[in-house]
Amino acid sequence: MTPLPITATVITLNEEAMIAGCIRSLRPVCDEIIVVDSLSADRTREIAAAEGARVIEQAYLGDGPQKAHGVPFARNDWILSLDADERLEDDAVALIRGLPLDDPRTAYALRRRNFVGNHWIRAAGFYPDSVVRLYHRGTSGYLPRKHHSRVEAPRVRRLKGHIRHFTYEDLSHWIRRIDELSALDAWAMKDRGVRPSGWRPAVHALVALLRKLVFKGGVFQGADGMTVAVTTAFNAYMKYAKLNELYEREQGGPRE
Repeated sequence: MTPLPITATVITLNEEAMIAGCIRSLRPVCDEIIVVDSLSADRTREIAAAEGARVIEQAYLGDGPQKAHGVPFARNDWILSLDADERLEDDAVALIRGLPLDDPRTAYALRRRNFVGNHWIRAAGFYPDSVVRLYHRGTSGYLPRKHHSRVEAPRVRRLKGHIRHFTYEDLSHWIRRIDELSALDAWAMKDRGVRPSGWRPAVHALVALLRKLVFKGGVFQGADGMTVAVTTAFNAYMKYAKLNELYEREQGGPRE
């Protein structure tokens, strides 16, 4: 199967267990794969190079800037972005191979299936979780947000093909990732000038809980719906609480 003139970009940090599978899923559609590695302490770079990827080392710049960093090095104008813990599924490969790719103003979104271990979470907005990942670098690209960035494009066509996302190993890993990601969120918010607030953590947690339970239907979706709602609320609380903590550290003590 001859790959297409598409460059894949993948950002990594200590992804030695995941990177090979990601690269292999991209080979049927991409004739070039670039891995932008955030100075991993494991064998990520070595494995990526052995799988045929071009590896670029770059200290972490934040989500959007890091995902954009590899684009100028690409030999193709069409870019396909995946995370190391994601895989193109067969239906996505077939759909991408059938695209004409003759309109640089159109970007393409795929449906992401999020897994906790072997369990596919579909509740409370976790599916279809449409994400724009294939785009032309002349018209589109990642916004310069340091966390939770996305591709901005003139037009988006939504495909029914899937990305498989190994989101969490298990529930314990889910909680650990909330700890890590909420810290990144807090850092990004502070960088944007968001100010501390004593009431904001609780308010945002309550809004997140209601959105997932009521507006996303989690209350009717059993244990998965409740798990998504509670973890989303916990993440919302923690990122604003950690924002307050950053300011406290900067000021040398707790706020009044």
